[in-house]
Amino acid sequence: MAQQAPAGDASMTTSPGVTALLEEHAGLEARLADPDVHADAGLARSLGRRYAALSPVVATVGELRAAEADLADAREIAREDASFAAEADDLAARVEVLRARLSEHLVPRDPQDADDVVVEVKSGEGGEESALFAGDLLRMYSRYAERRGWKVDVLSATESDLGGYKDVTVTVTAPGDAAEGVWAWLKYEGGVHRVQRVPVTESQGRIHTSAAGVLVYPEVGATAAVEIDEKDLRVDVFRSSGKGGQGVNTTDSAVRITHLPTGVVVSCQNERSQLQNKARAMEVLRSRLQAIADEAEQAQASADRRSQVRTVDRSERVRTYNYPENRISDHRIGYKSHDLDRVLDGDLDGVLDALRAADRSERMSRAAEES
Repeated sequence: MAQQAPAGDASMTTSPGVTALLEEHAGLEARLADPDVHADAGLARSLGRRYAALSPVVATVGELRAAEADLADAREIAREDASFAAEADDLAARVEVLRARLSEHLVPRDPQDADDVVVEVKSGEGGEESALFAGDLLRMYSRYAERRGWKVDVLSATESDLGGYKDVTVTVTAPGDAAEGVWAWLKYEGGVHRVQRVPVTESQGRIHTSAAGVLVYPEVGATAAVEIDEKDLRVDVFRSSGKGGQGVNTTDSAVRITHLPTGVVVSCQNERSQLQNKARAMEVLRSRLQAIADEAEQAQASADRRSQVRTVDRSERVRTYNYPENRISDHRIGYKSHDLDRVLDGDLDGVLDALRAADRSERMSRAAEES
């Protein structure tokens, strides 16, 4: 059938914005076919992710163009043969579905969705119980990462006496050909997470409430726009230990860097040499300072929903994990489910899908207001 839009109905697929995306996709396909591009692993990874992100747009445009052409033909035939009217109605409904899908694809995306992330989990109120909960959260994210084929590397960790974490920092990395990076999913996790359960240290069986703080930010490393003056840094070395330090704890190879103007502290102990640990810690420091700068800029423009709680206070919670009722509640969107055991085992799809849907709806509304 002829590839034409329904009579009197301009197609979204010929808009300048869609045309530009189709041309970008074709250009990326050509670049990725060039062996020289793959000599630079970082470049190939970046191009591959952008190509994968645009592929659903290209596929939807193709489906929509075909459906619009079929609809135009069905309407033309229906003028001569009324029996085709029902087919035309079905095709019209499909066209509307595809247009809605394309509109959703065209909503402005978070430009950092393709990035990998750094996740910091810190114990807060609740002492040893909070440290144990911090360990549970790390396990939850690690299991979720495993489900998605992501890689988790522990940069530094301070364990508690009972095997939890006073604080732990990890990087989470997606494969280079993933359509979305880790930030697209885990950016919603920043804030204070509250747990209600009977601690292992509780002899009377009473339910206690404690909290742990989670900080998530894109790992931008050397590409960060922030500048760091060496005079603003204090660098300490120490003996590696705990998870991430096994096999390297016989020398003072671990590095702790303090950025004096902001008080940000970053440690790395999982590499085998002091120089490697310092280089890795500097990458994380740049990412952390870039996240702070981005957040400050966003705060001036609006109270962005992604801004993350820096204090570990039970009153500033984003989510509650209630063990007696096997319930998880996300307070930002009113989400509740009674599958806490599955969530803690890494099945975060339900709550993250709900958060992504709320975010997408907000972006679509904002785009509609600005158009």
